[in-house]
Amino acid sequence: MNRVAPRDPRARDLRSPVMLFALGFGSGLAPRGPGTAGTVVGVLLYLAIAPLPASLHATVLVLVVLAGIPVCGRAARRLGQHDHGAIVWDEIAGFLVTMIGLPSGPAWLVAGFAMFRVLDIAKPWPISWIDRRLSGGFGIMADDLLAGAAACVALNLVRLALGGP
Repeated sequence: MNRVAPRDPRARDLRSPVMLFALGFGSGLAPRGPGTAGTVVGVLLYLAIAPLPASLHATVLVLVVLAGIPVCGRAARRLGQHDHGAIVWDEIAGFLVTMIGLPSGPAWLVAGFAMFRVLDIAKPWPISWIDRRLSGGFGIMADDLLAGAAACVALNLVRLALGGP
């Protein structure tokens, strides 16, 4: 990390395409719960892509993840702090990972949102281990992707236990 003094992002930062994405189209500027606000943007993106064929859904997910690594890294350098709370692109990507293979109904959407937020906030092992050890854009993205993967596995096990498709 360069020696930029840490600072809080402002609305004018959204004029930069990198910051616009990293700050979740402004959701990361929420005064309380920016990660939750960013996850809401993830829900909206999920709702937009849910009707797409699985191959396009997967393509969007891969693009969100791959774009997030440099976007989050550049935003962190610009803000002078690794994984600043306003950087929420990782929450958007993590929520999309959570929803892989789940039905698109409202109950699953709420369950996915809740499970992802709990795991992202609590950071149980190995999510906490990843969060402490990886840096840069990849580090910012990795713990949320792992939280999304854990939520995805848990919810898909519940779906199967309930006899769902």
